[in-house]
This record gives sequence, C-alpha cells and structure tokens, in this order.
Amino acid sequence: MLANLSKRVLHRFARRKYAPTIEVHRSSGLLKLGSDYGGWTFEPSSDLHGSVIVSCGLGEDASFDVEFASRYGAKVIVVDPTPRAICHFQSIQERIGQPALQRYVYGGQLHVESYDLRKVHKESLILERSALWTENTTLKFFAPPNPNHVSHSLVNLQNSNDLNTRHIEVPGIALETLLTKHQIESLPLMKLDIEGAEMRVIRNLLEKSILVRQLLVEFDEMNFPSDRSKKNVEDIDRLLRESGYTCRYFDGLSNFLYVLL
Repeated sequence: MLANLSKRVLHRFARRKYAPTIEVHRSSGLLKLGSDYGGWTFEPSSDLHGSVIVSCGLGEDASFDVEFASRYGAKVIVVDPTPRAICHFQSIQERIGQPALQRYVYGGQLHVESYDLRKVHKESLILERSALWTENTTLKFFAPPNPNHVSHSLVNLQNSNDLNTRHIEVPGIALETLLTKHQIESLPLMKLDIEGAEMRVIRNLLEKSILVRQLLVEFDEMNFPSDRSKKNVEDIDRLLRESGYTCRYFDGLSNFLYVLL
C-alpha cells in the first residue's frame, strides 16, 4: 500500500514538473456528456443537431457516444478495433430503444444496462472496426500491461514502446477514407482517445488541411510525464493554434477541447 501511495505521489509531482504550457481560453456554456470516467466536454452549437461525428476510442464506456446521439439526434461513427470494445458495442446494439436500469460506475467498464437508449436507433451508432491512422494499412495493436484493461495502443506508450509486447493486427484507416466511406462532407466534432496515436493523426490532418470544427483530444503522453512529453504536447498545441484553433478546455489531466475559430 505504501509503495502504491509513493508511486501516486511521484506521478503527481512529475505531472506538475512536466506540465506543458498551454493557454486555455475557456468559453462559457460548455457541456459535458457521459460518465465521470468516459465523459467529454465540448461547446454546444446548432451544427451538432442531426450531425454526423467521429468518435475514436470506445473501450467499454460508450456513455459520451450514447448521450451525444440521444441529445442531438446525431449519428456517431465509433472507431475502435479492440475485441472487447467490439463486444461491448454489439451488446449496446442489442439494447437499442431500452431505458437505463442502473447508474454509471467509475472505472471505464460500464454495464450495457447503464445506458439510456430510448432515443437511440441502430443507425445512430455505427462501428468502424479499424484504428484511425495516417494511412490505410495493417497495424500492430499492442495490448495493455494489465490484462484487466481494455485499451490497446498503436504506439505502445503503456509498455515503454517494447515491440515484443503482445499485440494483434488491425486495419488502420485514414480520416479522409473514413469520411468518404460514410459520405461525410463536413465534420463538426471529432473525439480522439487513441492511446498515444493522436499526435501523429493530428499532424497528418493539419498537413492535409482536414479541419474539424471541434476537436476533443486526450494527449496520452501527459500520462507518462517527461521532458519529451512536455515538448511534444507543446509542439502539437502550437501547430493547432497556427491552423486557427484555440484551446477552450483542459480537465487538468490530459483531456482538451480545441475549437476552430
């Protein structure tokens, strides 16, 4: 117990020491949808009603996706090739139209009966069994060190980039391919919870001038604080600002909201 406490204290110290300098211009009227663990904060706007959005990273907490689809009558393209996430999604589809029977629990592993699916249709949630990447290819998807955890990773930060880590092979898909496949002409909102691959993906999108109006992103490197993580996050923040984005929200850990002005 003392060892675990010491690790937590050291991690908090490292977070403070290597916290990136990011200017946040928080706007009023922000809205959070989803559970305490899997919820995300964004700016409510008229273009979200009846929209199609892309949500990358499902795991076993689809609370944001379900609540967003229900509130805005939207279609959510869920992008995740993780086997357990696919099973969770299929269980949700089997309960479409039914009310929630229990509350959310913290920890990222929700029971499907905790989702209120009365205003959600089967067409509201579409699963893309791929990993969002910079190109269409086959990728190694590395397993987490704790087998009880669901999230796999393309860049394998959680295993210190050890290429001998257990992995599966999954299809990678570029955003432009995804947009064409689902006939999406403009994207008002995208969530990136992709375990360290977000920086490569964002750089690629900016290079191709594919601009999403609201970008909800977890900078996973901030969960492994170091001089390198601090520089990488500050670099990607600078690129986003140079492309016309402003940071509207930071949760104090690793989740951010960027809005295109």
